[in-house]
Amino acid sequence: MYRFMYENLVEWKNSPHRKPLILEGARQVGKTWLIDEFGPKEFKYYIKINCENNPEVSDLFSDYDIKRILRVISALAKKPVKPGETLIFLDEVQELPKALGSLKYFSENAPEYHIVVAGSLLGIKYHQGESFPVGKVDVLKLYPLDFNEFLLAMGENQKEEILSSCNWEDIKSLKSSFIELLRQYYFTGGMPSCINEYVKTQDVLRVREIQKAILHDYDDDIAKHAPKNDIAKIRIIWNAIPSQLAKENKKFVFGAIRKGARAAEYENAIQWLCDAGLVHKVMRLSKIAMPLKFYEDFSAFKLFMNDSGLFGALTETPIKDILLGNHIFEEYKGAFTEQFVEQQIKSCDNYTLYYYTNDNSTSEIDFVTQKNDKALPIEVKAEENLRSRSLKAVLDKDNTLRGLRISMSDYREEARFDNLPLYAVKSYFKGKKHHE
Repeated sequence: MYRFMYENLVEWKNSPHRKPLILEGARQVGKTWLIDEFGPKEFKYYIKINCENNPEVSDLFSDYDIKRILRVISALAKKPVKPGETLIFLDEVQELPKALGSLKYFSENAPEYHIVVAGSLLGIKYHQGESFPVGKVDVLKLYPLDFNEFLLAMGENQKEEILSSCNWEDIKSLKSSFIELLRQYYFTGGMPSCINEYVKTQDVLRVREIQKAILHDYDDDIAKHAPKNDIAKIRIIWNAIPSQLAKENKKFVFGAIRKGARAAEYENAIQWLCDAGLVHKVMRLSKIAMPLKFYEDFSAFKLFMNDSGLFGALTETPIKDILLGNHIFEEYKGAFTEQFVEQQIKSCDNYTLYYYTNDNSTSEIDFVTQKNDKALPIEVKAEENLRSRSLKAVLDKDNTLRGLRISMSDYREEARFDNLPLYAVKSYFKGKKHHE
């Protein structure tokens, strides 16, 4: 299984401005596996220390004497710790807050050493301010596998290469194949354990069992790590996401989860889910103009789950509805398709997504982002119905804008916007050879 993040890790290794690296990501997105691949291949010595329930390292960071820490790490691993030749990996580092704190001193006093840390819920530790070395670390975020990575995992290397090249004529000739693979990705999602099982056995029932086990682990994390006063609210928000996305207007409405519910009482619950990497929050824009941040409306937002496969499992969507025909693209008010598009763009990690509605909510643009220093309004269509009244209205109002319409239709350029096939979203935003 290949992850594009590997290339970022190599860049980090070779950077003269390198700092200790924190690899963030929700539980079970493959952080440990990725470093286990990277360490032995790129370094002469690879030292991995699990910080969870490990009495040998419980006192390792009792102070921040870096020379002593390195000596003990070397003794524990029975391997030399040499600058440029050794990678030190501290896994489940959230269990040792002082280990996180030590990264500041590695950065200041021993920058020649390569050290990576990873763990679940690190985003929560960051916002709690628990010894987090702000400004002294590099941070990379790992997401579930995107569609292009799924193709590679499925052994479809040539198709992935064609898709990444954005050679639209070649892509068009493979349309039916890409759609069939897209259905399968909608079902598996991007969790490595789910894709591994699917590739190995094609056992869809077993894949769904694994997805439900991951959801159970997430629920355990909520019970163990969330503030007691927020646990019930977090679960309410988490379980409400599917019904909110299944609405025509996908704005999150608190009154739909409980009569009289107000945003203020659920604010901490939503933030916890965002910090844990379980949900993505897409804020409303009051106006599509640069810079987008100026027009962010903090009172309205959409919530998306971190993975389309988990979305299907949480909603208990029948597997046949996902894998057969075009039902999954066209039904559920496009919830799966919008979830998919958000997940693919989010995984690029260099785009901030918003959505737009006008003041009387008569016009809505599914997503807006900033690309090449310009605002890019994006309309998502779950099928080949290409009527785009809202997008047309926005573009007619501001003739400096160019839009993007994502659908099951083939790529083509029109006067004011590009048409992009759904399965090419990641390739387009990854930015190899697409139309500028």
